[in-house]
Amino acid sequence: MSIPEKMKAACLVAKGKIEVKEVVVPKPGPGEVLLRVEACGVCGTDVEIRDHGLPGQPLFGEHFIMGHEYAGTVVELGEGVDEFNVGERVAVEVHKGCGRCYNCIMGNYTVCLNYGNKEKGHAAGGMTVDGGFAEYTVNHVNTLYRIPDNISFDYATLATTAGCALYAFNIFGGYVAGDTIVVIGPGPVGLTLVQVGRGLGADNVVLVGTRKSRLEVGRKVGADYVVNVKEKEDPIDIVKKITNGFGAHVVFDAAGTSSSLETALDLAIAGGKIVMVAFYKDPVTVNMSKAVKKQIQLYTVRGEGRRNVGRALSIMAQGKIDLSPLITHSFPLEEIDKAFDTFVNRVDNAIKVVIHPQG
Repeated sequence: MSIPEKMKAACLVAKGKIEVKEVVVPKPGPGEVLLRVEACGVCGTDVEIRDHGLPGQPLFGEHFIMGHEYAGTVVELGEGVDEFNVGERVAVEVHKGCGRCYNCIMGNYTVCLNYGNKEKGHAAGGMTVDGGFAEYTVNHVNTLYRIPDNISFDYATLATTAGCALYAFNIFGGYVAGDTIVVIGPGPVGLTLVQVGRGLGADNVVLVGTRKSRLEVGRKVGADYVVNVKEKEDPIDIVKKITNGFGAHVVFDAAGTSSSLETALDLAIAGGKIVMVAFYKDPVTVNMSKAVKKQIQLYTVRGEGRRNVGRALSIMAQGKIDLSPLITHSFPLEEIDKAFDTFVNRVDNAIKVVIHPQG
């Protein structure tokens, strides 16, 4: 394939400021491939990186390229790569652990102990190294998954979101057949958790939120009950009614506030589980005695670990989950500021916004 010397890329040139510039197309190193990026989703983490920064990310002003939910075509192979061929369609996961620290060896590479240390081999695409808001980018083979033929590039960008949801189930064992689960927060991850819970055989799936439009999407994708707390609906009463007063077996906090975590503690059955899948913007204050008295198990997840992006692509291709209602808007790379504004302000009920670097 013909590869140009220069490309368009959306560079984070200063705190809160993205500029589309012409930069040099990167070259793949050993174990890496060059991808022609076809689609890249906008995520809440991208907004956090743009406006505040995350540990391990390049300094503002170094022309860093964000974007971590992307899919594309392999156009060049680095030294030693025989796992993929030029022309193959692939989706990516964010985290490439160093492969040498305790956590990586134990399979927990999303919390690599050398996070952000390029010299030790760590890379998180769009977070600590350049990502997918560009026409081309480089990825290590450890982060790539072939896209099934019946999945489009746009749809493949959701594999990271689905991978995060699958990891959230994976972390506590994932056995929910016959159980009642609750998802607090109908964002992209929350809506995906609903579908995964339904696909894994949960008897009752309850979605709790404050936005009617998001809750309606949740109902369409598999929630048995939707609870709008803004309309004074009480999730605790509803869950108690459908569980004979006992509570939910698993509660996912995808909202990330003190009140959502407190509600999770009230919703969980004694001996149940709470999985925290959101970043909490502020310090959280909750009554942890509830967890102790009820012996509730608390879990956290970082990213889409244990290769769950590959699992996500598989169940998406099988039709076990249908995330297509989540994709609501798309923009060319030149309109990335408008794309971010649409995502952040939920213009026209935006859920997942996709950037097309190739136009």
